[in-house]
Amino acid sequence: MAQYGFYFDSSKCTGCKTCQVACKETHRLPLDNLYRRVYNYAGGGWTQNANGTYIPQDIFSYHVSIACNHCTDPACVANCPTNAMAKDPETGIVTSDHDVCIGCKTCVGVCPYGAPSLDQEAGYVIKCDMCWSELTIGRKPVCVAACPMRALDWGPIEDLRSTYGEGNAAIEPLPQDTTSPCVVLNPHPKAQATGEGTGRITNLDEEL
Repeated sequence: MAQYGFYFDSSKCTGCKTCQVACKETHRLPLDNLYRRVYNYAGGGWTQNANGTYIPQDIFSYHVSIACNHCTDPACVANCPTNAMAKDPETGIVTSDHDVCIGCKTCVGVCPYGAPSLDQEAGYVIKCDMCWSELTIGRKPVCVAACPMRALDWGPIEDLRSTYGEGNAAIEPLPQDTTSPCVVLNPHPKAQATGEGTGRITNLDEEL
C-alpha cells in the first residue's frame, strides 16, 4: 500500500485561505461544513516601560492549514458503528460511505482534528477524501493546486518525508498525536508546542 498524505509549510502560509475557499467551492459544501480549515493562532501583548511607552512583548502570529490527515490509525474508522468510515487498502485515504452512514456523529466526536462533519440536510457525515475525483484524472487535490504560496503538497507519505523531512504536527492549535496522522508539517519559526501554547485561535466564528 502507498499511504498518501499532505504536506504543509506553516512558514510559507499567509493565511489567505485560498485552499479553504477553493475546496468549499469545488465540492459545493453546505454553509456549516468545511473539508479544510485555516487557523490563525496568535499571542503576546504590550508592556509599558519607564517612559510610559508601550512596547510589544513576545508577539507572534502564524497560520495552520489542516484537513483530514488520513491517519494510520484513524479514530473515525475504529469507532464507526456501521463501518461507513473506511480506509482504502491501496491509498490509505479515509472515506465515508454515505449510503451506510446513519448520521450518528460518532466519528465527529472522536476525530482529534475535526475532519468529519454532519451535513444536516443530507443526514450523513461528509469529509475530505483528498479530492479522489481529481486524483483519478491525474490532477492534484484542489487545495494543493490553489495555494498561491505553494505551502501545500501531497503524495505518498514516505515521498513527502524524503523530500521535506519528518516535520512536526504537534504544534498549537493542533492536538497531540494519538492517531498517527499522515501529514508532514513544517512548523512556523514562532510555532508553539501543543499543550504549551500561550496564544489563542483568532479566527472569526464564520471562518471556521
